[in-house]
Amino acid sequence: MSDDIAVTGIGLVTPGGTGTEATWETVCAGRATARVDPVLTEAGAPVRLACRVAPPAEEGVRGRLWRFDPATRFLLTAAREALASAGLEPGRWDPGRVAVVVGTAAGGVATLEAQHRKLLASGPRALSPMTLPAFLPNMAAGQLALELGATGPALQTSTACASGATAIITAALLLRAGVCDVAVAGGTDAMVTPLCASAFAKLGALSRREDGPGGASRPFDRDRDGFVLGEGCGVLVLERTAHATARTARPLAFLAGFGATGDAHHATAPHPEGAGLRAATALALAGAGRRPGEVDHINAHGTSTALNDAVEATAIRELYETGLQDPSVTSAKGVLGHTMGAAGAIEAALTVLTVVRGTVPPTAGFTAPDAATAGIDLVRGAARPQRVRLALSHSLGFGGHNTVLAFTAV
Repeated sequence: MSDDIAVTGIGLVTPGGTGTEATWETVCAGRATARVDPVLTEAGAPVRLACRVAPPAEEGVRGRLWRFDPATRFLLTAAREALASAGLEPGRWDPGRVAVVVGTAAGGVATLEAQHRKLLASGPRALSPMTLPAFLPNMAAGQLALELGATGPALQTSTACASGATAIITAALLLRAGVCDVAVAGGTDAMVTPLCASAFAKLGALSRREDGPGGASRPFDRDRDGFVLGEGCGVLVLERTAHATARTARPLAFLAGFGATGDAHHATAPHPEGAGLRAATALALAGAGRRPGEVDHINAHGTSTALNDAVEATAIRELYETGLQDPSVTSAKGVLGHTMGAAGAIEAALTVLTVVRGTVPPTAGFTAPDAATAGIDLVRGAARPQRVRLALSHSLGFGGHNTVLAFTAV
């Protein structure tokens, strides 16, 4: 379509590795990254499993680490890789035509928790002067815009675990409106903290398989018992196709359509019939000018929780039952855990890589479905070679947020 958005760069910082190639290799190998976390253990968190980003993940910002929350450090590193892969160099563009859009579920929550502990232990004088700039939810986008010298719109989106995907949709809307030529868009979160882990445990959302961390996150599996808390960042460079063509950049793929809906059903549970997900899918396919039977692949939200996986599998099974061929389905959360507001952007990047490289990563941790998750073509065991011309990426979030991104091959 004439208003397709070109994806010209990718950057990743995840528990699977710092950099796109490291993460892709880990996800394609199906190597789970969950471990019993020493920080959560020391804090006495009721669930201690986590998928951490391994240091160092802050190339180029190490001398300024004290200024930034970990989520911002992840973002600066991933954005640097994404721009390099797109062949874009800050300072050699029109800064007013560059937008920054970043999704996050919790902002700089690690900083907030650490500084609150200092306040309680030692009083106000112990606080860092960078407390507010480090934890305010808008500051990841603000710091990235400062780093890049980008003076176009700098926005932060927050739709819980759909935040990164919402950022990509927002960036696409800015591009289509002609507000900018380039958008650096993605999601970042660093919620592996005592407060967040304890709060999710209180909701009953986390896996408690501490005796077997490698098999704790098991999307769509009959024995799933919750997700593993993760952290990380994904960044896409999006451009108006005409702009990418003018600078002779070769797109990796196109963002051809997208949909965003709200369930208006429950604060934390998805709609039992997946109504919002179905509606978002219809919007994404309509925007791409495609039909359900043309979908080759779905990167599922696939959290490894009882409700999400059942609802999502049912929606997939019923949406594509009239197609000539079932789309392949995978979830990266068996490897990376649930990276919260970063998940939608990380998984969008993985979806683009699937389109580009003709490989669908496996769903780690899966052994067998239950009645609710059966009947979908879940890739398991090993990565699967597949020609993918149209792929969807699902992201769902607390509050009933549903997003679907449709990517097409070049």
